[in-house]
Amino acid sequence: MPRKDEEQKLGDALKGFIKAHGLQKGLDQVNISEAWAEIMGPGVAGYTRKVRLSGGTLRVDLTSSVLREELSLGNRKIVEMLNARMGREVVDQLILQ
Repeated sequence: MPRKDEEQKLGDALKGFIKAHGLQKGLDQVNISEAWAEIMGPGVAGYTRKVRLSGGTLRVDLTSSVLREELSLGNRKIVEMLNARMGREVVDQLILQ
């Protein structure tokens, strides 16, 4: 991180602050929840009870067993879409419950 008297881009300063204060995990949790709702759409989001990220595992609680079964068929594609939306690999594994 540059000294106080050195110029720095705002984005770089924010990234440094986030890293220095260990905030990335919390931001990832918020962002992945938003990404899930955005990518899956309001239909699936309406059946989503909870989205939690732990390490590289994303656990999604759904209220419909039929929907859970259907989404499990596209598991790998969903992970790819979420990581693309996040701009980096955040999710390694998706568990639908």
